[in-house]
Amino acid sequence: MNSQPLLSVCIPAHNEEGNIGRTIDVISQTLMRHEIPYEFVISNDNSKDGTEQIIRAKMAQGLPIVLVNRRPPGGFGRAVRSCLQNFRGDFVVIVMADLSDEPEDIIKYYKALKDGNDAVFGSRFMKGAVVKDYPFIKLIANRVGNKLIQLMFRTRHNDLTNAFKGYRADAVRSIMPLYSSHFNLTIELSLGLMIRNFKIATVPVNWYGRNWGRANFKIRELGRRYFATLFKLYAERLFIMDDVMTEHDMKLESLRSDMPSVEEVISTSNHENNTSNGWSRVCRV
Repeated sequence: MNSQPLLSVCIPAHNEEGNIGRTIDVISQTLMRHEIPYEFVISNDNSKDGTEQIIRAKMAQGLPIVLVNRRPPGGFGRAVRSCLQNFRGDFVVIVMADLSDEPEDIIKYYKALKDGNDAVFGSRFMKGAVVKDYPFIKLIANRVGNKLIQLMFRTRHNDLTNAFKGYRADAVRSIMPLYSSHFNLTIELSLGLMIRNFKIATVPVNWYGRNWGRANFKIRELGRRYFATLFKLYAERLFIMDDVMTEHDMKLESLRSDMPSVEEVISTSNHENNTSNGWSRVCRV
């Protein structure tokens, strides 16, 4: 019996019929070669092409896949949130559907999480990393944005906007619900964990430009969303971090003890199920 922690590979997919099949195959082969138990949780984000059919074909082959077919409105953040609401692994990794992330780097994440880290942030911009065919304008925006985040939050992490990261299940669940609808979810996740003082490892990762289709990433449209999320988290850190940590510690304790948070609720409302004296039963929520 395999006692290894279960890994959930979460993939948001929108019109990825040219990529998703190969992505599933390569990641599956990599994880099986390393004898890592896994599941895919794939969020089909309102695709208009054959993405769903390809995923269903892989399911028919016996691959462990949870398919979430989303309803409109779409959005990268919404798709990732759907994945995170439906995974069952001990660890979870968010991976792009176009195989731009290196599958072998998932193994680095898994080992770092097994070593006791709460999260693993991959950096494409540190020694040992390889980046190929990164669009120049997007690269400039990435470096400027990440430098701003580093200065605001005084952190060594230099690729916080990278979606490709790994998390312990209880760590990521402790900062849910998440609210970002688009790529700003990347910093909501990263900074949400970072300001709560989780143990985070950083490893170099490889990134390759997509071979099919085009990335649905529009810098001008996303700028306002990134800034809104960034300054919201900065304000929390600056002004109400005591409240944030109190609430977070309660939730994390509940998750790790597998017990609900305890609040005694007693009601005198006259619903049908109340007892004859008008008092309802005491509930635990």
